Amino acid sequence: MKKIILIATVLISTSVVFGQAQKTNTVKKKAPSKAIAKEAPKPAEPAKPISFDQTLIERSNIAKGTNDRFTFTFKNTGKTPILIQDVITSCGCTTASKPDQPIAPGEKSEISVKYDTFRIGAFEKTITVKTNVQPEPIVLTIKGNVLEE
Repeated sequence: MKKIILIATVLISTSVVFGQAQKTNTVKKKAPSKAIAKEAPKPAEPAKPISFDQTLIERSNIAKGTNDRFTFTFKNTGKTPILIQDVITSCGCTTASKPDQPIAPGEKSEISVKYDTFRIGAFEKTITVKTNVQPEPIVLTIKGNVLEE
């Protein structure tokens, strides 16, 4: 009989202690906040130091074998001289010429592009321009259609 009372007392004590431990470990969850977070204002983009009049020139009905040129005019809108470091065409059928001298602030210059007009049909070519004043390259595009005759 003593053993039964002892076992019952241990079981009751254990369940009371265990029940208290569970109550202290429970965390009350807060209701979700209804406040709406506002986005931080985006900083203004800095002005680009080089500005092209256009980055796409499109021509249709180009006669086969003509010496047609696509001319991209740009202006130095920054405060330091611009040096066109490299001009890369997307294909051997396209050539580009760049200014060799630095372009002073406020001055304009040109990049001239020629497409091989002995290749008949529609075309779209890109010219990648790398400068000393802008880390990302500038991509210019020419589109056109060379007629058979």
